[in-house]
Amino acid sequence: QVQLVESGGGLVQPGGSLKLSCTASRSIDSFNAMGWYRQAPGKQRELVASIVSAGTTNYADSVNGRFTISRDNAKNTVYLQMLSLKPEDTAVYNCNAFAYATVSGKRFDYWGQGTQVTVSS
Repeated sequence: QVQLVESGGGLVQPGGSLKLSCTASRSIDSFNAMGWYRQAPGKQRELVASIVSAGTTNYADSVNGRFTISRDNAKNTVYLQMLSLKPEDTAVYNCNAFAYATVSGKRFDYWGQGTQVTVSS
């Protein structure tokens, strides 16, 4: 069973920064991609940023230029550096990893427990 453990959330003032971490219980090289999702109260979950095994990254328009996703394979950890935070960034942030089974091609998704990010003065 794969476990993803997140950390780094908290309360920050507008314009501030936070860095989220997601550490996997197995090599992150085994995943096709990892990403960060967020869900604010009353809103749908949205993909914030993702990084594939080859290193290519993708960002939601709302965070492009402010957030950076990165990975440290040696530590089995993916990071989300968040700068210039806005109140609308307030949400529960979840780490996701997925992999396709070699034979069946079935996709397996794994999720962290979530970490709260609150941007408020």
